Amino acid sequence: MSLFENTLKQIEKAAKIMSLEPEIKSILEVPQREIEVSLPVRMDDGSLKIFKGFRVQHNNACGPYKGGFRYHQQVDKEEVKALSAWMTIKCSVVGIPLGGAKGGVIVDPKLLSEGELEKLTRKYVQLTAANIGPAIDVPAPDVNTNPKMMDWFADEYSKIQGKDMKGVVTGKTLAAGGSKGRGEATAQGGCYVLHEYATSIGMEPSKTRVVIQGFGNAGAIAAKLLAADGYEIVGTSDSKGGIVCTHGIDPAGLLACKVEKGSVVDCGVHVSELKGMDGSTCKKVTNEELLETECDILVLAALENQVTAENADKIKAKMILELANGPVTPEADEILAKKGVVVVPDILANAGGVTVSYFEMLQNADNKYWEEDDVKAKLKDIMVKAWQEVKANADKYKCILREAAFITALARIAAKIKEKKLI
Repeated sequence: MSLFENTLKQIEKAAKIMSLEPEIKSILEVPQREIEVSLPVRMDDGSLKIFKGFRVQHNNACGPYKGGFRYHQQVDKEEVKALSAWMTIKCSVVGIPLGGAKGGVIVDPKLLSEGELEKLTRKYVQLTAANIGPAIDVPAPDVNTNPKMMDWFADEYSKIQGKDMKGVVTGKTLAAGGSKGRGEATAQGGCYVLHEYATSIGMEPSKTRVVIQGFGNAGAIAAKLLAADGYEIVGTSDSKGGIVCTHGIDPAGLLACKVEKGSVVDCGVHVSELKGMDGSTCKKVTNEELLETECDILVLAALENQVTAENADKIKAKMILELANGPVTPEADEILAKKGVVVVPDILANAGGVTVSYFEMLQNADNKYWEEDDVKAKLKDIMVKAWQEVKANADKYKCILREAAFITALARIAAKIKEKKLI
């Protein structure tokens, strides 16, 4: 089943539970606009290469389209369609006035020089400029794109418009109008929600073992934040494999080791590098083995489709926090629910990133910039309120949290569609 088919299945489940009007559901099953562009780029060796790019604008009933764009050799339109729909739902779950979009270019960015990447980014802007803008569609960084690329993006769009239009994109560097707190926002938002859940069931951080799949940006930051709150990080992984330890792992030490050695899988030999506890041991594991490690909380911060019908029954975690997009399939959801494993879904758990992107839009529009403590306080307010609304719907409809999150979002979108008389 494709990612887009997974998304449609999730919408269908929630719509049935809440008795959503069929016409509203029909509107959300189809993106409003799909853009495909060919991007000619003069390479450093003088040759010309043509890259294919996409921008899918799913729905803007709640506000301007919002969503990242990625550089990856496996980008395809079906994936981008699914991610654009998730963005519509995600923005609505947390109640920010934005719709959903997503973009991408089929390219392995590791094979391009920085100059070639800049040319590719600027060409993408040139060919999508008619359909983007601060009040139309605001892109952001995603897989293999970063703040420097967002600076190029904003600069090129501003040149096209003949005036400063830095608000066309979020995730910029601070010097170019970015927001403080954006780098940690995805993990921070997820940790706020996790704290609310843990408090509601009386979970004590010091007695809670956490395994994190994906020690990249979101995963490493989540490890740091959770360890600071007293949680015990006992396992993690990256694309090359992972480690599971009999002691709590120090995230800062692990990150330093990963930078030195290239992967966390090589950081379990010398325990002193991690925490220095006599008698403690770490063992190397595959990503598959890491997922099946016994723990209290499993944080999924890697890729989509990690917990499936094939391995869901082997999951020993009591609770899953989805910081990645789509790491648990619909079929796995059903198995986990029967096992009593609570899944805090991606459209709520990782919405901190788009929420702080919204803050960046507000700051750009006012040309007034907030301190990091203000950003975190505003983010916490939004994430806690969203959690409370989703939990209330889970209790009301007696459904799992993913279905409750979709119900929360669909109700808001439906109200906007009716308010604006879009049908």
